[in-house]
Amino acid sequence: MGKNVETLRWRRGRLELLDQTLLPEKVVYRSLKNARETAAGIRDMLVRGAPAIGVTAAFGMALAARGAAGLKPAAFRKEMERASKILAASRPTAVNLFWAIERMNRLLDDNASLPPAELAKRVEEEALAMLDEDIKINRKMGRNGAALIKSGDVVLTHCNAGALATAGYGTALGVIRAAWEAGKMISVVADETRPRCQGAKLTAWELKREGIPVFVIADTAAGSLMRRGKVDKVVVGADRIAANGDVANKIGTYQVALAAKDNGIPFYVAAPVSTIDFSLKNGDLIPIEERHPAEVTHPGGRRLTPPGVPALNPAFDVTPAKYVTAIITEKGVVTKPYRRAIARLRPQRR
Repeated sequence: MGKNVETLRWRRGRLELLDQTLLPEKVVYRSLKNARETAAGIRDMLVRGAPAIGVTAAFGMALAARGAAGLKPAAFRKEMERASKILAASRPTAVNLFWAIERMNRLLDDNASLPPAELAKRVEEEALAMLDEDIKINRKMGRNGAALIKSGDVVLTHCNAGALATAGYGTALGVIRAAWEAGKMISVVADETRPRCQGAKLTAWELKREGIPVFVIADTAAGSLMRRGKVDKVVVGADRIAANGDVANKIGTYQVALAAKDNGIPFYVAAPVSTIDFSLKNGDLIPIEERHPAEVTHPGGRRLTPPGVPALNPAFDVTPAKYVTAIITEKGVVTKPYRRAIARLRPQRR
């Protein structure tokens, strides 16, 4: 971020998370001591956004390793397995969470002969490397996507896919940020993104700090603005992308994609390769998190709906690949046919 606020930071063997539930009113960091507290931070959305969740989970594993460093090897591995399960159960949709845990467990397997204290050091170093990698990846992704944005464009985005959703810089907002840094005079329309209003609270906060012109709209206004010619491009992030290019993102993204398609507006998805789930053939197989109905019925803790009226609260939806103009990654901009193009991005196993 231009006026840097770190999403997460590692301080003296503790993980500190910026409590995003308090933004934009307060900037408060929460210190976490173990994997269970880290999982709670992910589940309660102190941190959110697929890349940020992945890096946070990596530090959750580092905390578990530090806490178990004095144990015998068998007991150490048992503690790490327990930490993996606790972290994996925190949120189901963002694939970066599972990618990070798998990466840490692979490191443990590859170095199983080392004593626990040395393994704990290696896990901590890996988490710090992932933090640094994420920022570099986002900057590269931003440069790739900025080429698709023209000076004068009005760019609509849904939810928050900025520095707050990553280790820094952002995915969808990374594209917007990179275009602005390249001197392109653009402005942004941010959907409020109910029920938690990440667009109104977080995206607007980030862009205002950067000096990038931003307007907040009700989610239901997006289609109308597109039809009236007030939007030139749409750029969103992703929490999981299937092998065929279907995209899971914050609830409401699907409607935005439909409106963009109907009005001939490019709909871009920006996400690192780590967000692609190569094991899933299509988006129907992506697990969709259902969050507590109170987020809908009691926004800000105050009742909105009549007593006794139930609510449904899916946190994500799936946009079929046919509505996606291109997927922006750190390895380049991917276009149709997606299944073949995405397969070429698959990392080679060591």
